[in-house]
Amino acid sequence: MSDVTRAKHGRPVHHWRRDVVELAALFTAVAVADAVANLIGHGPDGPALLVIAAVVLAATAGFHTWWARRPGHAPPVDDTGPRPLAERQQTGPSDAAAGATVLWRMRTTVQDEPGSLAALCTALAGQRVDILSLQTHPLAQGTVDEFLLRAPAQLAGAEVTHAVSRAGGTGTWIERADAHDLVDAPTRVLGLATRTALDAAELPLALRQLLGRCTIRSLPAASPGSGRVNEGAPVEGALEGTVLRLRAPEGGVITVERPYLPFTPTEFARARALVELDARLGPRIPHSHDVLQLPEGSAITVRRADVSDLEAAKAMHERCSPRTLSMRYHGPLGDADRYLNHLLSPRFGRTLAVQTASGRVVGLGHLLWDGDETEIALLVEDDWQRRGIGGELLGRLVTMAVEAGCEHVYAVTQASNTGMVAAMRGLDLPLDYQIEEGTLVITARLDATAATSRPPYDPALGQHSGHGTRD
Repeated sequence: MSDVTRAKHGRPVHHWRRDVVELAALFTAVAVADAVANLIGHGPDGPALLVIAAVVLAATAGFHTWWARRPGHAPPVDDTGPRPLAERQQTGPSDAAAGATVLWRMRTTVQDEPGSLAALCTALAGQRVDILSLQTHPLAQGTVDEFLLRAPAQLAGAEVTHAVSRAGGTGTWIERADAHDLVDAPTRVLGLATRTALDAAELPLALRQLLGRCTIRSLPAASPGSGRVNEGAPVEGALEGTVLRLRAPEGGVITVERPYLPFTPTEFARARALVELDARLGPRIPHSHDVLQLPEGSAITVRRADVSDLEAAKAMHERCSPRTLSMRYHGPLGDADRYLNHLLSPRFGRTLAVQTASGRVVGLGHLLWDGDETEIALLVEDDWQRRGIGGELLGRLVTMAVEAGCEHVYAVTQASNTGMVAAMRGLDLPLDYQIEEGTLVITARLDATAATSRPPYDPALGQHSGHGTRD
């Protein structure tokens, strides 16, 4: 029996009337029990009365149970507490599959008026879609809303866009997302700015991750060998629907294009801020040197290279044979030096140089950003070929490509370049071969597990001694 029913001014209040009623009920129950006991004990029909009372009580209990189980009369179930262990153990795979979800990135345009976003959210809630994040991009003719959604796995993207269209969304675009998209926009932008600050070659990759699926091309101020100066972008850049044009620090143009969705002013401002950061920091590459021992005992150094190595690279070209240069550049030998400034620029990719103990460059490996694709190219001086240097450079460049998120890399060479073919086969990656008129294109599909199973800087070149290359 509880004697505290509520609190008044912070103190418990006692109901004395309830206490009196409960005592009266107790005394009445005792009196009734005494009367029944006397009737059964002293009356001739006492046992019969006991049997009849038991039957009546059993019938009443049965009727109450039947009535409570009828539809509409079942008592409410309290599901706020933890489920019993036995019930949790009975949950099977079908229950887990029913609760499976997927992530979507969606962008749609709504009218800039009160209630438009609320209607959109209501439509998504009707499809059991959870909104994880939302960014707004104000425009002159409305507002572009960008969502990160978690939806039931059985819900198709077309159903989501149909619901959004009925709620007033136009120009809706949707694609599958992954766990990396769960990072909020400010954190992602700061991370990309940090990567760009550490390495100038990261700028194209940072722009691609910032803007989603897009094609990025860097054009120098003057095309190599053409004698024609490219039309530069305005100092502040230009936004032209699905194309961004930004002025590169060295005077060239960075073009960003995507066919499926126009860029917003917010995206343009973020991209321009990254390019301005790169311009203020100037040329820079990570200064790392790895001293490696060749099988015959010679020590070499593998390091990052840039335009400051232009003269050393030209000197290496002069020591290379015409056959080695023709396998590398597939054209007139006079074009080789003209492309070096482009190849060594961090704006167009990453370059590794192999240097002897005396400081002479004897090998170059290039990882070049070619729009949506990534090209690998190698050049090793004649006297240093067949020593495993080409295989070492190739393995490191592939590791860089994996770290940059590339799905595949390709190499262009001649069908007679058996050294390059052997080096590509030594990667232990799936390869595709295409040959036309003596030109061989080898494409390696990058498997992250296979590509990263070797350390990025292998201390023993002897493991690659069978993978030398002329290219």
